[in-house]
Amino acid sequence: MQLTLYTDFSLRVLIYLSMHPDRLVTIREISDYFAISRNHLVKVVHNLSRQGIIDTVQGKRGGLRLASEAASLTVGAIVRATEPHFHMAECFQPEAEGRCAVEPVCGLKHVLDEATDAYLQVLDRHKVGDLLLRAPVPESDSA
Repeated sequence: MQLTLYTDFSLRVLIYLSMHPDRLVTIREISDYFAISRNHLVKVVHNLSRQGIIDTVQGKRGGLRLASEAASLTVGAIVRATEPHFHMAECFQPEAEGRCAVEPVCGLKHVLDEATDAYLQVLDRHKVGDLLLRAPVPESDSA
């Protein structure tokens, strides 16, 4: 399974905002940091704002920040909110019903569905606020 660029960019925005909780961040700053299209980020930011995940401040000194509740959101919630679907194979698509010759006896769809559920359960165990790794602790010399 591969996340769409839209979801990838959404997670990058949230991670970057988590890196700078003490100030407003601009779309241009995020775009430059990750070397990704500003136009794509505008769409991502608009969606995250509309969903209440980030706050936007308009004006000359405006920018973005995590909404107060965003740090407690799960990564699974973000992925569900930004992915268009979880169709792992053609048989998951509603319009594909009856097109597969082995559909009446095939258990693959159920296996893939179970795998998708397990994938999302793992993402649900992690909060947006936990996505930043702490600086590595230097190993002590044991000489």
